[in-house]
Amino acid sequence: MRRIVFFEDQTAAQFSPIALLRPVFELLCGHYSARERVCQSFSKTEWGAIVRGELAEAYRAEHPHAHINDAAWLSGSEFLLVNGRCLVEPAQLKKIKPGSAGWIGDTWAAILIDPAELPSEQRLPTGEDLQRILLQKKKVTLAGTVLNHPWDLISQNSKWLALDFAARSRPSAFSTADSRIAIIGPGDQVHIDATARLDPFVVIDATSGPVWVDRDVRIQAFTRIEGPAYVGPGTQLFRANVREGCSFGPVCRLGGEIEESIVHGYANKYHDGFLGHSYVCPWVNLGALSTNSDLKNDYSNVSVPLQGVKVPTGSTKVGAFIGDHAKTALCSLFNTGSAVGVMSLILPGGELLPKHIPSFSRVWHGRLDVLPDGCESGIQTARIAMSRRGQQLTPEMERLIRAVYVSTEGERRTAFERHRAAAH
Repeated sequence: MRRIVFFEDQTAAQFSPIALLRPVFELLCGHYSARERVCQSFSKTEWGAIVRGELAEAYRAEHPHAHINDAAWLSGSEFLLVNGRCLVEPAQLKKIKPGSAGWIGDTWAAILIDPAELPSEQRLPTGEDLQRILLQKKKVTLAGTVLNHPWDLISQNSKWLALDFAARSRPSAFSTADSRIAIIGPGDQVHIDATARLDPFVVIDATSGPVWVDRDVRIQAFTRIEGPAYVGPGTQLFRANVREGCSFGPVCRLGGEIEESIVHGYANKYHDGFLGHSYVCPWVNLGALSTNSDLKNDYSNVSVPLQGVKVPTGSTKVGAFIGDHAKTALCSLFNTGSAVGVMSLILPGGELLPKHIPSFSRVWHGRLDVLPDGCESGIQTARIAMSRRGQQLTPEMERLIRAVYVSTEGERRTAFERHRAAAH
C-alpha cells in the first residue's frame, strides 16, 4: 500500500470532550491510536487525513509531513481510506483489493479508492460521496471494533493491549539480576525496555495479561502493575497501584490507584486518589486525592452527559472523561459517568462535583460558573505547564483552542442555566 488516508466522519461530536482538540483516530487505545497502529505497520507508506475543518491547521502543524485535507494530493493516485473510528489489526487491511471495501458489521472500515471515483480534485469527498463509492464495491468482512463513544475506548482497551503486545513482543523471556523486582506470571508476557529504570520492590503481574514498559520509564519502589498494561515513553510511576486494563501515554506522572483507564500523555496524577474506567487527555493535572466514582451504589447502568446531553452507556462501570488542560484542586470528587471539558478549572466544595462541567468553565465553591476572562488565563497556564515538559503551545493550537471556546459557548450557556435552576 503506497498511500493511506484516515477519515473522520460526522460522529466526531459523539467523542466530546476528549476529541475536541484532536481527530478521533488520534485517541489512545492499547499501545497506539488507530492512526499510529496502521502507520507503524506500513512504515514506508505516505499518509494523509480528512478531518474537521477547525482541526486542520493545528493537526497539519503537528504532522508537517502528512497531507491534511489535501484534495489535490488525494487525486494523485489510488489510496486506502480508513474509517478513523474503527480499530482494525493492520493485517486485516491487506484483505482489501481493488474494487472492494472492508466492513465491520454494518459500518464501513476501509475503502480502496481510485482517483477517478472522486468528485473533484478541488473538493474533499463527503459522506454522500463515500456512500456512492461503497455501492460499487465488493463487501469484505473485517475483524475489528467500531467506536461510537468515549467509553468504547475503555471497554476495548484490554483487548488491544494484548493484540499490540503480541504484534511487538520479543520471543525471549524477561529476566532481571535484581531479585527484589518481582515478575509474577509468564516472563514472556513482560517487556521492559533497556532504558527503563525500576526500583527494588516493584511488582509486575502478567497473570491476566501482558505488560509493556517502554523506553525511559521510571518506576518507583512499591509500585504494582497488573496486566494487561502499557506504560508509555518517559512516564513515571510513583508508588502506584496500577490495576488491569491501563494505558499510559508518554511523559505522565502517575501515582495512587488506577484501574482500566487511559491517560493519553503529558498528564499528572502524582498523588493518592482513585482513577477508574476513565480517559484523561494531555496536560490535565489531577490534584492530591482527586477521585472519581466508576460504579453507582445501585449497580445500575451509567449515563454520561456528552455536550450536556445524557447518553446511556449500557455499562455499570464508567468513570470520567476529562478534556485537555483541565485542572483539579485537592480532594476533587467526580461522580460516576462525568464529562469534564477542555481547560475547565475544578475547585472542590467538599461534595460531589457536577457530572457535566463544560469546556472553559469552573466549579467555584460548589457552583458551576464561567471563567472570568474566558479562555485567556487557561491559555497562559497551558504555556507555563507545557514549557515545564519541554513543549510549546503552538500558534496553531492556540487558534484551535480559541475556536473551540467559541464553538462550545452554547453548551456552557445551557449548562449554567440548568445549574442555576437546580440551585433554586
